[in-house]
Amino acid sequence: MRIAVVGQLARDLVLVVPEVPGAGATSPVLERREVLGGKGANIAVNAVQLGASAALVGVAGDDEVGDHLVERLRADGVDTSSVARRGKSALIVDVVCGGKWRYLQDIPETSLVAPTDLGPAVAEADAVVVQLQQPHDTALAAVRKAGGLVVLDGVATPDLLERADVLRADHQEGEELTGRSIGSPGDAVAAGRTLVGRGPDLVALEVAGEANVLVWSSGEVVVPLTEEDVVDTTGGGDAFVAALAVALARGERPEEAGRLAVAAAGRAVDHAGGRTDLGGLRTPGE
Repeated sequence: MRIAVVGQLARDLVLVVPEVPGAGATSPVLERREVLGGKGANIAVNAVQLGASAALVGVAGDDEVGDHLVERLRADGVDTSSVARRGKSALIVDVVCGGKWRYLQDIPETSLVAPTDLGPAVAEADAVVVQLQQPHDTALAAVRKAGGLVVLDGVATPDLLERADVLRADHQEGEELTGRSIGSPGDAVAAGRTLVGRGPDLVALEVAGEANVLVWSSGEVVVPLTEEDVVDTTGGGDAFVAALAVALARGERPEEAGRLAVAAAGRAVDHAGGRTDLGGLRTPGE
């Protein structure tokens, strides 16, 4: 089974601090990690950890940082033949305090995926994950080229929705897509039904702090969040998307895919930063 991921590749600097200083003040750093990051890279690495073959369609800088990012991807088992090299590598600084993140991002225009970067990996994959922080024309070209299951992650425009098989949206994105408040699983089911009517076969929506809800034409399931202590939610959504795509690509039912995705997200939030190890994770109940 092969997964192609169209998305961001970046250097991720994670800083855990006891407090966020105001202007003219300082704070010690309790923990510092410098890791491979970016939502696209996270999803691709997580897919490999879950037993899939994965290729990243992304952009690394034509610099020393880019060299290290590509080397790390290869060491993680990700196919980098579709990673373009140009410009300066993207940088994401994740400042974590009290379980809440604050991002500082340097995302050069050249680090975004262009339609011309989409090679055969997209057409040949069993599932294509399109991370919607990329330009709209790139996302649209990717779903048109896709030969397998199309999984969209984020706020999708109508022309993307009508071509999608699966849509995943977090709490804020779900409210933006539907124009309605999602304060309960019942709200999420109603919102999911609205979105299924716009094209996708399956919609997964977050109910913040409570559950994830999956809705499809003939059913729905509410999967409560796991009970890990939340250190940093960075990477939780990426792990969810990776597990959802892998499970559906290998033929699991939405209920099973949802449980695996929530378990993956739970494993991702119990530490600082988006670097997560999903090795050995199985659908709860297996």
